[in-house]
Amino acid sequence: MTRTLYRGGRIFTADADPARQWTDAIAVDDETIAAVGADALSADVDEVVELDGALVLPGFTDAHTHLLMMGAALGQVALTEARSLEAIQDLLREARAADPDALVLRGRGWLFDSIPGGAPTAAMIDAVVSDIPVYLDANDYHSCWVNSAALAELGLTRDTPDPLGGEIGRDATGEPNGMLYETAAVQYSWNQRDATTTDEDRDAAVDRVFDAYVRAGVVGAVDMAFSEHGLAALERAVERHGGSLPIRVAAHWLVENTGDRAQNLAQLDRVVELAGRASSPWLRVVGIKLILDGTIDACTAAMGAPYADGSHAGPIWPLDDLAPVVEAADAAGLQIAMHAIGDAASDAALTAIERAIAVNGDIARRHRLEHLEYAAPGTAERMARLGVTASMQPVHADPAIFANWAAMLGDDRVDRAFPWPEYEDAGTLLAFSTDAPTAPYDALANMYVAVTRASALDASVPAVHPQYALPLANAIAHATRDAAASVGDGRTRGRLAPGFAADFAVFDADPFTEGAASLLRTRAVRTVVAGRVVFSAEGVAAR
Repeated sequence: MTRTLYRGGRIFTADADPARQWTDAIAVDDETIAAVGADALSADVDEVVELDGALVLPGFTDAHTHLLMMGAALGQVALTEARSLEAIQDLLREARAADPDALVLRGRGWLFDSIPGGAPTAAMIDAVVSDIPVYLDANDYHSCWVNSAALAELGLTRDTPDPLGGEIGRDATGEPNGMLYETAAVQYSWNQRDATTTDEDRDAAVDRVFDAYVRAGVVGAVDMAFSEHGLAALERAVERHGGSLPIRVAAHWLVENTGDRAQNLAQLDRVVELAGRASSPWLRVVGIKLILDGTIDACTAAMGAPYADGSHAGPIWPLDDLAPVVEAADAAGLQIAMHAIGDAASDAALTAIERAIAVNGDIARRHRLEHLEYAAPGTAERMARLGVTASMQPVHADPAIFANWAAMLGDDRVDRAFPWPEYEDAGTLLAFSTDAPTAPYDALANMYVAVTRASALDASVPAVHPQYALPLANAIAHATRDAAASVGDGRTRGRLAPGFAADFAVFDADPFTEGAASLLRTRAVRTVVAGRVVFSAEGVAAR
């Protein structure tokens, strides 16, 4: 056993008791924290790391992310900051010129309010790139914008029916217009992407993700759309890394609504098999993911009242389809994570959980609702009673991308956007994440939005709903301690305490003393996972 002492720092432990939230030293025995504070300083050690006053935080767990998609996105044309059609076209033109031998062009992150009338068309892409297929995932990854060559590659015509829970955008004559919404994006664009992506491509994407995360002080991730492709890629990564990974990965298997109860339930068999494997601290399947609705920006989230334009989207998983799957997964001991952005979706999700509890009785469970961008009053209290985690993403509330969200609702519902304090007050477990690549993966930028309600993307945009901002200690606890607890790890990691995993990061500035604005310039200089240094930069010396 090797004992390493980290001393002389400002160490935030994320303990729920404010009296135990700060210390100045931690001792690490191999993979585990052995002691903190005076107890750490009094023991014999093999190595000393002088922190020189640096801030140490428990490592962040990105409690809702998409690993392969994020890795792929890091290699695609970034469109979020292109705030006009002309700017988007310029980036696509430049990308095509930079790689004239490419057979396909992929981009991501465009915003609806950057397009005239919020209505993208294939012709808009054709004007700059028409010789190869172009696939552009929206910022929320619930829609895909394609050109005419991509429509032809996908075989989409006026006679192609809309899939269950999705829509193929069409022009006035009924021809596909270049937009694929919800399950249409999944079944056509994403399936085509998966079929043409090689194992080498996926391995490179995984490596990009690991590198990005450890540089950001992230020590764990919860993948929210796991599949056979992701499983195989992560298993290959475990082999490449000698039986471990740079970060800890828990995964929820994506279960799609086929419209047939037997087929829906049959999808659980594979998840039960994977979840029953011998436990690994590095890669484990913990449950299922169900996408109940779409997004507010695209007017596809299931709401209790119509949108400003009079539209009223239905759910992807109607309750009659949803309840049997939730009941069966609950009985099998799987954790259920349900994407529920609109209030009608969160109501259906909680109703399904209540029915499962009534049938399956008093068993251990910790289910989750993802996003909760608009939820009706009383939802937080209902979740607390049921022991359901609120999994939310501060970066989705960034004011720079909020205007279109607000315009789609256009009424007093806008005043209840992302009300994180409600969940704290109700006693609901609140886990923060980024939902990368639908938003930037940077952990501290996420914290900036959480504690200011200001924009991490555009400093010129004023804060929105500052009454919902959180204290920095709370926000970090939700992204470390509570994020780990959201997948059942609350007693083993997420805090800096004796017996917990030695997962932490050292930073080059201290936003607790320098103010929230410093979150946007603070960087990790060392990231430690299970006692191993997985990333190191200048600024911390071992002696």
